Amino acid sequence: MRTALVIGTGLIGTSAALALSQRGVVVHLADHDPEQARTAAALGAGTDGTPDGPVDLAIVAAPPAHVADVLADAMRRGVARGYLDVASVKGGPRRELQARGLDLASYIGTHPMSGREKSGPLAATGDLFEGRPWVLTPTRDTDTEVLNLALELVSHCRAVPVVMDADAHDRAVALVSHMPHLMSSMVAARLEHAEEAAVRLCGQGIRDVTRIAASDPRMWIDILSANPGPVADLLTDVAADLEETVRALRALQSSDEDKRREGSTGIEDVLRRGNAGQVRVPGKHGSAPRVYEVVAVLIDDQPGQLARIFADAGRAGVNIEDVRIEHATGQQAGLIQLMVEPKAAPVLTAGLRERGWAIRQ
Repeated sequence: MRTALVIGTGLIGTSAALALSQRGVVVHLADHDPEQARTAAALGAGTDGTPDGPVDLAIVAAPPAHVADVLADAMRRGVARGYLDVASVKGGPRRELQARGLDLASYIGTHPMSGREKSGPLAATGDLFEGRPWVLTPTRDTDTEVLNLALELVSHCRAVPVVMDADAHDRAVALVSHMPHLMSSMVAARLEHAEEAAVRLCGQGIRDVTRIAASDPRMWIDILSANPGPVADLLTDVAADLEETVRALRALQSSDEDKRREGSTGIEDVLRRGNAGQVRVPGKHGSAPRVYEVVAVLIDDQPGQLARIFADAGRAGVNIEDVRIEHATGQQAGLIQLMVEPKAAPVLTAGLRERGWAIRQ
């Protein structure tokens, strides 16, 4: 691939353009808002000038509701040898293009499974997709050259290609992305009018659950409007679980011992099912999940503290597998949780203590 046209210079489009430009591909940028394309160009994502002729690959990074329109226009103008989109739903756009009578040999639907809570070109980075799955949904009509161009794009972005059926993809993202986002928003909505004294008690658990609720509602309306059926089906199942859980909690309030026992069994069931589902979430680098030991260290909220603790861990010869930071309410301090291999935990604990760090047992 020598040339590309990115249509839509938001977070995903600009990030892909940055990755391609860094690898020597000549990238042209287009957007319904010319100022946004100019911003992406100023960041080094490419040029907002019109290409002289057809490019090798056109990458449509428009919202799901507009993908088919943008693709159809680009294909009719013949702007590229191959076309793909990066929308988070795949079945709908493909069917819309088919209904318009377009030849889909030059098109492949794709979806990079990466993003941020922030949107727009200023949030873009050239390494946004590194190590992340990038779904490709070819059909029997997809031209081999177009599939190869898509694979080359994924390679340039250092993502991991995953081939799926379009409708299977839409059901999958409803499960692992769209439904969880709505659940996060519903939990966060409970905080909107909560008493300040209660909100001040927020810890890492509520932060983890509500983090993705900070995303742009307009963007998510577009996403959910393109995949409402599978998401609604999943929420129906969740609603049934909620009803059973509420019933079990009410039973725990009963003075009848048998009802309390029944309620306890019901709560235990949902918690154990949660355990069983959680362990299926892929671990580091997409591998099978692993159990790490946590070394918790008290740190001051001052410049250089994180750099110091990571450097001291390195001096102890320990690799940090993951990290979490919990800030103390009303204090300029926090708790950093360092996840390490179980056999490395005693080594790290001793090494950090020797260097003056306060270890939380």
